Amino acid sequence: MKQLSFKKLGAASILAIGIITGVVLGNALTVGTSSVTPGTVNDPVVTKSYVDEQIAKLGGSGASGGGSSSASQALEVVTVPVGKTLMVNAGSEAVVRGGKAIAYSSDANGISDVTAGVDIKKGSPVPANHLIWFPREGRGIQASSDSKTSLIVLVKGTYTLE
Repeated sequence: MKQLSFKKLGAASILAIGIITGVVLGNALTVGTSSVTPGTVNDPVVTKSYVDEQIAKLGGSGASGGGSSSASQALEVVTVPVGKTLMVNAGSEAVVRGGKAIAYSSDANGISDVTAGVDIKKGSPVPANHLIWFPREGRGIQASSDSKTSLIVLVKGTYTLE
């Protein structure tokens, strides 16, 4: 049996490593290229107004339930008459600006007073000028039972008056 010399074995190994390296680098360079042409059906160019319209659609508008409804990313001044409840949807925010408000919740949990860092339980007073966040559906703000004036509330998000 003929033995291979270390020189021949070394040269064959270097050649094999060179070929493998060339194949791997060649594949890596072609992976990043794209055959899609910008502006075609596969890669459309869109206008800013189209993007704004699609973003507005994602934000949605209105809410289900009785009464009037509204949705906004800006603060909206809402007057809540005595006897009505401002139901604010999950993720929305409110600030009581005028009147005597109490928290409403359809369950035992409350609403988040972000300014004070506390949870306001159902039936408890909602302080004026505090940022209130509504973590779930079924929560809101209403005028206190002994109040004779409407509430003035700034709302950011979707709400209904019930």
